Amino acid sequence: MRVLLIIAACSLLLLAARPATHKGNLFSDQPVAANPTKDSGLTGKWYLLPVLPSDTATGNFPTITFHPKRKTFSGNSGCNDFNGSYSFTDTTIHFGENMRMTKMICTGFNEAAFMKSLLSANRYVLEDTVLILLFDATELSRWTRKPSREPVIKKA
Repeated sequence: MRVLLIIAACSLLLLAARPATHKGNLFSDQPVAANPTKDSGLTGKWYLLPVLPSDTATGNFPTITFHPKRKTFSGNSGCNDFNGSYSFTDTTIHFGENMRMTKMICTGFNEAAFMKSLLSANRYVLEDTVLILLFDATELSRWTRKPSREPVIKKA
């Protein structure tokens, strides 16, 4: 019994001697990041809410997935895959200039205009389950967690 009390007292002494500024796991030497990336609600996959039939002309919904901890995004334009880096605050978003993208030919779809619109976003608003990307006060696109309907496929 005496040995158990000595072990318990030594354990408490060691825990009490640990620096108060350490915010990590008590049993780990790895500290928690000083400013962990805040999850702004952007995390995860979003589907474009199409406005025009050409928005889903390829038969697929454009998607974007945000990875705030890595400050990266990835997605699909409806035809080509893309990925890159971004930064954000509670209301602002800025896509990095070094975006990578596959180069398949996409007929019936103005991919250049779609990507220009996406990358020009500098603000965002979350309304319920809808992500709205804006350029200043101008709405560029709306995104949701699930596709709203089957994509419209333009037939030539």
